Amino acid sequence: MYRPQTDTRLLTRALDEAGFRPGVRVLDLCTGSGAVAMAAARAGAAEVVAVDRCRRAVLSAWLNGRLNRLPLKASRGDLSTWDALGRFDVVLANPPYVPADPRHHHGRGVACAWDAGPDGRRYVDALCERANDLLEVDGTMLMVHSDVCDPAVTLDLLRERELKASVAARCVEPFGPVMRERRGYLERTGLIEPGQQFEELVVIRADRPALS
Repeated sequence: MYRPQTDTRLLTRALDEAGFRPGVRVLDLCTGSGAVAMAAARAGAAEVVAVDRCRRAVLSAWLNGRLNRLPLKASRGDLSTWDALGRFDVVLANPPYVPADPRHHHGRGVACAWDAGPDGRRYVDALCERANDLLEVDGTMLMVHSDVCDPAVTLDLLRERELKASVAARCVEPFGPVMRERRGYLERTGLIEPGQQFEELVVIRADRPALS
């Protein structure tokens, strides 16, 4: 299960700064412990649906919601089930985004919380493709990922789908253990510069405009 880290805090900050109206329906994809989902519930969401493909994460999010008496529903789901979730006013996402050498890493076990294909974009691209199907008109998606995954590509994909997209928050973070262990692969594939030891985390905001 993915435990709250800097990207969790950055996404929570972006959620707070967005100032959504009370009573919204919120979807939190790749919820992990449910930390961001609980922040949305505390901010006044009428309903929060927390989704993760890891059973332990779903149980953790559900228990945390119950213990804190928050309107949080937790369910298990992955890329194949996102299309059936319906539309929400706010979609939050902290997807796996760490590039993984396909020769050695296959997203199994605990690594499924961060492995995201050779360029780290497997889940980020899927979110961009499904954004319009997940968002109500006037809805907003906040998604966090690393600059190693190229935020410019994310912004372009969202804008191609006629969403208003921008960077809502960012911070620089030293590589953690997983990124340090994969630095050789990241350098060989040109995803980072030789000797690079830091990454920038960004929160991408995408708004689905009202119908004209």
